[in-house]
Amino acid sequence: MKYSKPAIFIGIVITLCLQFACAEADAIEPERPSVSSETISTSLTQSEALFKQRDDIAKLREAITVLRKARDPRQRNFEVEWKFARLNYFLGTQSTDEKEANKAFEEGRDAGKIASTLEPQKADGHFWYGASLGELSRKNMLTVGLKSIDLVRGAMQKVVEIQPNYQNTSAYDVLGQIELETRLYGGKAEKAVELLEKGLENEKDNMNLHLHLAEAYLAVRKEGEARKQLDKVLSMKHNPDFLIECREAVEKAKKLLATKF
Repeated sequence: MKYSKPAIFIGIVITLCLQFACAEADAIEPERPSVSSETISTSLTQSEALFKQRDDIAKLREAITVLRKARDPRQRNFEVEWKFARLNYFLGTQSTDEKEANKAFEEGRDAGKIASTLEPQKADGHFWYGASLGELSRKNMLTVGLKSIDLVRGAMQKVVEIQPNYQNTSAYDVLGQIELETRLYGGKAEKAVELLEKGLENEKDNMNLHLHLAEAYLAVRKEGEARKQLDKVLSMKHNPDFLIECREAVEKAKKLLATKF
């Protein structure tokens, strides 16, 4: 196909204009300076204080905003990344906005993955990567879950290998839930019982371990053992660092007692 000279000229002009526009945009948007160690330290302190007030979800959102400013894609910081992942995980679990929750879990997954790459022999990155990916899998079983089950399991197995008592042995809790929630795809309730009992050998005060062990006992028809675990949940002292999760566990235990016995 032949083009007339005016058409060729116009094409050249457009190309040159685009090039100049890109150059001008680069000039307008200079490269972001590196994040200083002082900024990182201050952001970590501020975000941690806000995290302790996460009963107010606005404080949790503020903590994420504060810590986001300390993230530097050119020079990643392990503590910033895993704590950013943790903040997003809890925002995802607390938010009633599905879009916000999904975004939080995605950011938590990605930051956790970065942290696990930076420090592969520390449990933090592996745990929060797997925790956020696990929630994404639960919310989107057909599109995310079936493809990600082995990744979540692998992350939690790594945590057990490195630091079994991390987050009050919560890796065992996640592994047990995987078995319970994937029974249609090969998961086994008996395996869930084994994992959750193992977790409780090392940590008696994790309320969710007791709750999910009760669910596992119900799945294998050990109603008496299940009731003991539910009664235990109702009698436990609430952990001041996890009041939201403790209240949720109590409500679920009450519901199971009301509907299964």
